[in-house]
Amino acid sequence: MKLFFKLFFGVALLATLALSQTIKVGTNATYPPFEFINEQNQITGFDIDLISEISKIAGFKFEIVNISFDALIPALKAGKIDIIASAMSATPIRAKAVDFSKPYYNTMNLFIKRADNKDLTKLEQLEGKKISVQLGTVQELAAREIKSAKVMTIDEIFGAVMAVKNSKADALIVDSSIGYGYLKQNPDLAEFLILPDGSDGFSFAFDKNKNKELQAKVDNAIDELKRNGTYDELLIKYDLK
Repeated sequence: MKLFFKLFFGVALLATLALSQTIKVGTNATYPPFEFINEQNQITGFDIDLISEISKIAGFKFEIVNISFDALIPALKAGKIDIIASAMSATPIRAKAVDFSKPYYNTMNLFIKRADNKDLTKLEQLEGKKISVQLGTVQELAAREIKSAKVMTIDEIFGAVMAVKNSKADALIVDSSIGYGYLKQNPDLAEFLILPDGSDGFSFAFDKNKNKELQAKVDNAIDELKRNGTYDELLIKYDLK
């Protein structure tokens, strides 16, 4: 019995020590308002503020690691980061490689064209067209499902937007959460379709079956932040409500 309790408390102590270490949070800071670099050259955004509030409740320190979006899951699997916080949609395919927190934001696939393009009004008309998307996103998957579409994968969403503005692509598929922001800033662009993105929503990601305790603490913190009003305050701060 004594041996059992020694083992039990030893495991508990190790778990506590593990969570007291600095957690490395991977993100791709090119996706405003969720993660971006501000005028002070600091990485900020909704996801960053949300992780900060979660860390206060869950009891861990963290540092941000800024890498390309398509490299986030490989970095997680290699142990270079502990959490992905980068507006990542929880999809069945990704769930084979990672564990997701409970969703914290829901979005749709927004289809954008040049405002002077009167030909594009529905999905079928994208067949054979050039479509720009951010590399590694669910929008890339959606574009590749369109018959004969010429998919332009670009590292940063800004570049995908510019491809349409500069007539290098016929259309853009983007998360509605940021797509409407680009429409406000670019009157020469227009929405012509919005569809479900096939995911459960934006979630934080953890290496598969490797960090269940941290995952549970993050889930509990998300619930608490929604209860105490902090979550809604962040939505309002970043014009996401």
